[in-house]
Order: sequence, then structure tokens, then C-alpha cells
Amino acid sequence: MESASIAAPTATPVDHSAPGAKGLKADALGYMSNLVIAVASTAPAYSLATTLGFIVAVHGIGTHAPAVLLVSFVPILFISAAYRYLNLADPDAGTSFAWATRAMGPQMGWINGWAIFLADVIVMASLSEIASVYTFQLVGWTSASTSTAAIIIGSIVWIALMTWICYRGIELSARIQATLLTTECLILVIFAVVAFANVYSGLHGSFKPQLSWFNPFALGTTPLIGGILLGIFIYWGWDSGVAVNEESENPAEGPGRAAVLSTVLLVLIYIVVATAAQADAGTHFLASNSTDVLSPLGTRVFGSGVLQKFLLFSVLTSASASTQTTILPTARTTISMANWGALPKAFARVHPRFQTPSFSTLMMGAVSIVWTVGLLLTSSPSAVLSDSITGLGFAILFYYGFTGLACAIYFRRELFKSWHRALLVGLVPLAGFGGMFYIFVKSYLTVSTPGYNYSAPILGVQVPIVIGIGGLLLGLVFMVAQWIFMPEFFKRRPQTADPAILEAHLSHAPS
Repeated sequence: MESASIAAPTATPVDHSAPGAKGLKADALGYMSNLVIAVASTAPAYSLATTLGFIVAVHGIGTHAPAVLLVSFVPILFISAAYRYLNLADPDAGTSFAWATRAMGPQMGWINGWAIFLADVIVMASLSEIASVYTFQLVGWTSASTSTAAIIIGSIVWIALMTWICYRGIELSARIQATLLTTECLILVIFAVVAFANVYSGLHGSFKPQLSWFNPFALGTTPLIGGILLGIFIYWGWDSGVAVNEESENPAEGPGRAAVLSTVLLVLIYIVVATAAQADAGTHFLASNSTDVLSPLGTRVFGSGVLQKFLLFSVLTSASASTQTTILPTARTTISMANWGALPKAFARVHPRFQTPSFSTLMMGAVSIVWTVGLLLTSSPSAVLSDSITGLGFAILFYYGFTGLACAIYFRRELFKSWHRALLVGLVPLAGFGGMFYIFVKSYLTVSTPGYNYSAPILGVQVPIVIGIGGLLLGLVFMVAQWIFMPEFFKRRPQTADPAILEAHLSHAPS
């Protein structure tokens, strides 16, 4: 009898860079959780507290802060459309890193991943400092709220606590986010209602809102651009809801839709609260309290009662929530980069029980603590923190802009099959890229002006440029090092989108 020879089956190698193959917990988040994380990451109360006064203080803006917030929203909305369609094609936790790699090659992908990491680390100092100061103010510990040592200790505690929450699991993170965001938004609504009531009852010389406040054409180019750079920061963070796509139900569809909706909700929150604040207190009051407008506004609007404490609590919850949701996307960017072979494998480790990026999460927390302590130990921490907010705007503009460009490039073979595709998947993301690039260049020219910034220049270079542009250039150095020691990733070639993606989702659109 002849024995048959049976060939052993060939094992198919696992592609750990593929969406859903990184070991993260699948189907842990629903659509509402995506939306909550997107809005909470932007930290509405914190963003208003630390940015509104600076926008008003820009020479030439005055009462037109609401107009600046409206104009800043437009490129953000356009970029959210790019996130929507790129996430349909590739629901990868690395978001801009993965998409830029596919569309424009590994070098552009790597530097976009670095820009996400850079922006998130820079902002952690401001977030944790605000959380620390507001904690002390909330409990009435005035001496601690002005003590550098106490603020540093409080900041470290807040970063460590939020790192631990992110480490323990995405579901715990989402539940905490929902509670914090609900509280925050409710208090902001009460603040706006009471402020408008004060205005229309004629209390303490308030100013009734005017249509001219919302007219950007009344502003010159220089003040408008200066305000928009700050406005971009105030909207930044909604993309965190997309960074948890691999842990979401319907990962290709839900996070992208949540991203677009979150930007609309944010512009409504910001316009209402900013208008109420300006109407009640006036621009001089806001500019005079630019480092933190909500604390003195709370005393002005509510007095010293329980509602004033609630407003302090809203900023505290906002900053702490954003601290948490800043760690989330950074850890997912680095775990994606590691699985793609763009970072050492240690960054790809996933906790066997919690199914979270263990090493990446802890590393983000540690780096954030080092950065925060370093900034708070400078001779003028408030000035450096203020300039760091401007500086991180360059990193935000960079990776948001290139995400818009990546969308048009990745889908380029599909754009001319219908006007609907050409508009939504091509022109809108490209307009977002153009807007971000224009603001980047104009902002560089603006902050290069001597005397414009809060800190003294370093070797003749303004501090926001050192932090923002210098940080991006430092990323090029690290990228070259990775290229030398991990060259395989950098051999990847750009790709184009599968035609079936848009066929499935835009099949009912008019051609």
C-alpha cells in the first residue's frame, strides 16, 4: 500500500500592526463613550479658564473673541472629516501615525506620531498644574495654591492617579470620563444662565451681547491669526475619541462619527460660555485674569457661595479628565508605532488582565512628570506655562494638517468618481490642511516678534518656537536614530485606499 504524503500546513504570520491585533480590549466602548472621551479630552472648562483671557488679550481682538472661536472651528471641522474617512479605511489606534504612513510613507508617519506624543507631553504640565491649584482652592488651602513646592507635589499626584486609572482599563476610564464630563457641562450651563441673567438685569455694569462680537471680518489679519492659534488649542483633543477605535464597538464607523459631532458640541459650548463671560465681565476683566478667568469669574457671577465652589470643581474635573484622556491617545499612538516596528517592542506590551498598553501608559506618565516638574521649577513657571500653550499649537497644527493631506492622498484614486467624494473626502480635508499650514506659518511669524511672548528668549529664539518647532525638530533626530536601529519599518511604501471603502459608505450619495 502506497503511503500518501501530506504536506504540513504553512502557518500564516500574524500581523500585529493590523487594527484589532494589538491585544487591546475589543468592543469595550460604545458610541456614547467615544463621544464622551472626545469632548472630555478637549476639557471645555479648563480650556476656557486658561485660554479665553489670552484670546481677549491679543492686541486688536477685544470683544471679537466669539468670532475667533467661530473661525477656529472651521479648520477643526474640516480635519474631523478627514479623521472620519481615514478611520473608515483603517481603524488603527495610531490614527495620524498609521494614516500618514499608509498615504505618504513611513517618514511622514513617524514624525506625525512624534507630533502627537510631543503635544500631549507639553500640555500635561498645564493640565496637572491647573488640577493641583484648583484642588487647593476648592478646599480653601490658599497658601498651597501659591506654593511652587505644593503645586509640584499636587501635579505629580494628579498625573500618577490618572496614569493608574488609564493603566487599570479603558472601561474604568470611560465611566469616570462620563461622570466628570456631565458634572462639568452642567456647571458651565448654570454659569452661562446666571451670567446672562446678570447682564439683562443690569448688574455690575455688564454689556449686552452685540452681533459685531461674532464678525471676524472686523479683525485685522495679525490679531485674527494670533487668536486662531489659541483657538486651535481650545478645540484640540477631540481626536482622542478616535484613538480608542480598536477598543470600540463598530471601530471603523463609531469613533469617526463621534469625532465630527464632538467638534459641533464644542463650538456650541465655547460660544455660549465665552459670550456669557464677556457680557458679564467685559474684556478688560478677562484680559487682566488671562492665566485663569473662571476662578475670578465664579466669584463675580456666583459670589462666594456653593455655586462658586461648583465652578472651581468643574475646572478641576475638566483638567483631571483631560489629564487622563491625554495619556490615553499617547499610549495608543506609541503601542501602534511599536507594533508597526517604528518603536522598540517594549512599547507594544499589553497588560494581560486589563488589556491596556502597560509600558506605553506608564512611560507617558513618567515622562509627563519629568516635564511638568522641570517647567514648574523654572524661574517664571507661569510665563513658561503660558508660552508652552502657544508652543504646543505648532505640534497640533502639524499633525492635524497632515492628517487632512493624508486623507486626500490616500483616497486620491476615488475622488473623481463623484462630486460628493471630491468635496467631502478631497476638498474639505485639503482645505483643513491648507488652513492649518497657513496658521502654522503666520503663527511662526507672529510669535517670533520680540515682546509678543511671556518669557525671555532662549539664545535669541522665542520660547514658544523653542518648545513647538524645536520639539518637532528633535523628533527628526529621534526618527533618524530609529531609522538606523530599526530600518525595516522605513522600507514601507505608500498605499492607496481600497475602492470598496467609499463604495460601501457613500453608495447612496449623488454622483
